Amino acid sequence: MGKRAAKRRHSVGEFNAAHYRDEEQKVRALFPGAGWSPDAREPMRDQSFVKNVKPRSDGQAKLMGAIDAHNLVLALGPAGTGKTYLAVAKAVEALEKGAVSRIVLSRPAVEAGESIGFLPGAMEEKLAPYLRPLYDALSDRLSPKKLKAYMAEGLIEIAPIGYMRGRTLNNAFVVVDEAQNCTYGQLKMLLTRLGWHSTMVVTGDPAQTDLLPELSGLSAISERLETVPDIAVIRLDQTDIVRHPLVASMLDVL
Repeated sequence: MGKRAAKRRHSVGEFNAAHYRDEEQKVRALFPGAGWSPDAREPMRDQSFVKNVKPRSDGQAKLMGAIDAHNLVLALGPAGTGKTYLAVAKAVEALEKGAVSRIVLSRPAVEAGESIGFLPGAMEEKLAPYLRPLYDALSDRLSPKKLKAYMAEGLIEIAPIGYMRGRTLNNAFVVVDEAQNCTYGQLKMLLTRLGWHSTMVVTGDPAQTDLLPELSGLSAISERLETVPDIAVIRLDQTDIVRHPLVASMLDVL
């Protein structure tokens, strides 16, 4: 009985192995030799391009001028005013000119009103959904191949705020996005990371915090720093919104 069962298991294993070999022979590459896959982030041909970012409102012009003139800038305003995009654009411009040696982008890992639960994978994969807006802004300023190379070399670093304590960021362009989701203590910790020959831009909308209103520290920090010399606090409003015109109309009534 035992011999017949062993023989049957052996024959089944041979049948399955042969079946899988036959199935593998049916698979053909879509583009042989190209190394292409649907999940590949890098295209087959590098599409290099240069975009000149120009302000589209008086508030945006004031923000771009403040970034050029100050080492610490707080950009406050409603959604769609280009706070993050302009900050990232200035960071890329400084890196490519050689004014800084690296870009550090930081963002709090806070859900927008609902919990997305457990995320599988390594730390980078867990944090990817939270940091996706920063990737989008970078992708609009750099070609995919150059962006991938900069990140592999460590010239561009994207990190959650929880990993910033204890660091001194010298010769860097630092962008802190969605600062309205940071507590007063977190913002104080981030602002004191500023090192020599560095620029830091903090962006956020105090009216759209995902924390309890009393926990967000952006409004209190900006009011205190507004009186400090050599620190620029730029306040954008509905007239600076460059998204769909309905965004400004909705923010007037919501």
